[in-house]
Amino acid sequence: MTPVLILLAFLLHLGVHAEEIIGGHEVKPHSRPYMAFVKSVEEDGKSSRCGGFLVQDSFVLTAAHCRGSSLHSSMTVTLGAHNIMAQEQTQQIIPVAKAIPHPDYNSESKINDIMLLKLERKAKKTKAVKLLKLTRANARLRPGKKCHVAGWGMTSFDATKGSDVLQEAELSIQVDQQCEKRFPHYSKTTEICAGDPKKEQLAFQGDTGGPLVCDNRAHGLYVPQGNEALPNIFTKISFFLPWIKKNMKLP
Repeated sequence: MTPVLILLAFLLHLGVHAEEIIGGHEVKPHSRPYMAFVKSVEEDGKSSRCGGFLVQDSFVLTAAHCRGSSLHSSMTVTLGAHNIMAQEQTQQIIPVAKAIPHPDYNSESKINDIMLLKLERKAKKTKAVKLLKLTRANARLRPGKKCHVAGWGMTSFDATKGSDVLQEAELSIQVDQQCEKRFPHYSKTTEICAGDPKKEQLAFQGDTGGPLVCDNRAHGLYVPQGNEALPNIFTKISFFLPWIKKNMKLP
């Protein structure tokens, strides 16, 4: 085998085993301009990280449990980021003025796990910072539909920290029975089941609150269920549209 072929085989071998968002890939920088990196810092200094997405100039949508365990935790949102460990000129770091978790959120079952974050100031729209349209109220996702989830979460089951750069994975919509038989608290009314159990492509710890995007609209947001395998569970945004619009004071 020639040196060139040996090198090519070596590079292909590395590609097969690349660990990214678990079975995903790094996205083109700033090609998902709606993505938000949410950081919460508790009173004792402990911090946690989540994903989210910009739905209005002053509002980010994420998961309710991203608020942290303390009602007095401080939160910031970073918009326009690709590498969250770099000081990119595209980034806008904005403190959260008010966290608005759904009033019926259940921390044990993760039912109604959705939260709006009102920002202290409006985000400035740029090529790297844009809104993501929400799904329509009557939207239906058929099993087999291809969607995407992005985040800065862990890239392997044994990882000790999340990814510095934004990753994305493709997930297919599953029948509700796939999640009902695995997760006893699953609700087909308020949740979406996504991710082929035969493919190791999934969102994981640190991706919480990131959007499930189908046809350029947010249909769900990721809600982890512990040390899970596929399928993933997403909060169904269409069910919560009245609550979202009411709290953003939209008609």
